[in-house]
Amino acid sequence: MSGPRSIMTVPANREDMLTKAPAYGADALIFDLEDSVPVADKPRARALAAEYIGKHKALTHIYVRVNAWDTGMTADDIAAIAVDGLVGIKLPKTESAAMIEAVDALLTAAEERQGLPAGRIGIEVGLESAKGIWFAYEILSASPRVHSVMIGTAQDGDLQTDLGYTWTAEGDEVLYARSRVVLAARAAGVEHVLDGAYSNVRDAEGLRICCEAARKLGYRGKSVIHPNQIETVNRIFAPTAVEIAYYQRVITAFDEAVARGSAATTVDGKLVDYAMVGMAKRVLAWAAQLAD
Repeated sequence: MSGPRSIMTVPANREDMLTKAPAYGADALIFDLEDSVPVADKPRARALAAEYIGKHKALTHIYVRVNAWDTGMTADDIAAIAVDGLVGIKLPKTESAAMIEAVDALLTAAEERQGLPAGRIGIEVGLESAKGIWFAYEILSASPRVHSVMIGTAQDGDLQTDLGYTWTAEGDEVLYARSRVVLAARAAGVEHVLDGAYSNVRDAEGLRICCEAARKLGYRGKSVIHPNQIETVNRIFAPTAVEIAYYQRVITAFDEAVARGSAATTVDGKLVDYAMVGMAKRVLAWAAQLAD
């Protein structure tokens, strides 16, 4: 269930940013080879990404966002950055299970060349189009390497361009898309579901609203593009003290009920039986994993 709440994206061609990135306090980093890197600078960015994975692997969890499959650059990206310390790649603009299967094969070959354990490098799926979201279940079921998924909800991003909606921080316009991704992920056994970046780094209130909307649906984290977004994301995508205290009372009350020969009781006026205990255990396990 647990995974990084805040994942900060860092352009892989910016050595100054790569050097400082672990100090900002995000749960994980994504070294970006895709949209933030000019085409002419891709080879240098690959080399820097591999270098800084090695330098920072003991400090934080590191992913690399490779170029989308349709660019023809994905294979070169993977060959360059599949090194010890890489937790996973983010595959942007994923639209089919076939893309995942092809990337899985490339990662398997790269792990063999590098002497890494088979299956070590995970895949975080980026869903940024109508087609990708429509086929989310098939995509997320395509490989055991898939351990997380991020929906591309950033303002004026690829998903908005594809669907043509009017963006709001509240996110009513992406309610169906976000819900479909969560449903597909859970059905495919993928627990870690992430929301896309919030583009306005000066709008702290909008960021809060956006995070809370995603969290209510079952999202467990969000992409960040600036250090000033990390605290808000980490705070919202974690169980609150009130939630933890309530679910601890649920477990205690249910155990006492079972000891009396009953499988049902109430806490704060609400029914508690085996179903509610399952939810309590889920939230408390989430809290414990984040605390580790």
